[in-house]
Amino acid sequence: MVSIKDISVRCGVSVATVSKALNNHSDISEATKQHILAVAREMGYYPNSFARALKTNRTYNIGVLFVDEAQSGLTHEYFANVLDSFKVEAESQGFDITFINKHMGLRKMSYYEHSKYRGVDGVVIACIDFSDPDVLELINGDLPVVTIDHVFDNRTAIVSDNIKGMREIIHYLYDKGHRRIAYIHGADSSVTQNRIGSFYRTLSELNISIPDDYVKDGIYHDTETTYKLTKELLALKNRPTCIIFPDDFSCIGGINAIREAGLVIPDDISIVGYDGILLSQVLDPKLTTYMQDTKALGKYAAQKLIEAIINPKANIIERIVVEGKLLPGETVKDING
Repeated sequence: MVSIKDISVRCGVSVATVSKALNNHSDISEATKQHILAVAREMGYYPNSFARALKTNRTYNIGVLFVDEAQSGLTHEYFANVLDSFKVEAESQGFDITFINKHMGLRKMSYYEHSKYRGVDGVVIACIDFSDPDVLELINGDLPVVTIDHVFDNRTAIVSDNIKGMREIIHYLYDKGHRRIAYIHGADSSVTQNRIGSFYRTLSELNISIPDDYVKDGIYHDTETTYKLTKELLALKNRPTCIIFPDDFSCIGGINAIREAGLVIPDDISIVGYDGILLSQVLDPKLTTYMQDTKALGKYAAQKLIEAIINPKANIIERIVVEGKLLPGETVKDING
């Protein structure tokens, strides 16, 4: 195995100079640095992560905690896109990622214990039951943590602007003439609470009153539940003219229920999704939805977590709100006049 000393002998410089070049220090000339890097590549040198960990007291490994209620894992396109962006940014700054869980073979451990076992420098948490005692143990532990789409007072959070997103949807529907607007929302979470609150507040601002039957408790990323709840909405005597679904994927269940009832989208009933995943843009008709900026969410989460790892004394608890945008598709009919 090629060592730093071997490189220093070949280049005719000190071991310290080689170390500075490999670690991109600025107190050696660019020409010397590039020469050393070229020789290191030629000799097949690979830095030893264990040696770097001993020197820096960091493993350059970040934990990712991601457990969604529907058990869809990384087939959950919205969070898969967020985590892919997180991974790209973390790797660009020299960090690897490890998924955190409660099981090591037959041994069960808490998320915090697994994080310590893996020696991660920090953890990003996304799409999980944030009231889980094991999650709270991690939140209140000594590791740097950043959350996505959930806010704790003592941790930096990266969140989508769900309040503005729902407001834009309602105003879009209002401008198209819709007043009987139904909403199937996801399971209870800060995301859901903000969307529901914005839903009712915006309707109130527009002087729209809807019956309680128009709002249904659903589950994110669950087509079966959305199918069932859509059938209930369609069976109402004074059914809605438009249904807002929890997310683009669960919307498929609603579409199936509508078509089984012999109705046509948007001629007979309009629908709106949420997330703006690729699926929404290949459906026929193209889904009207609200696209969340998954690239920005993942990138900010990685940047803020790495800042907390590298310079913990300068860490500031922040709440970064990321805006999305409405994607007008073909599933909302203009019923004015």
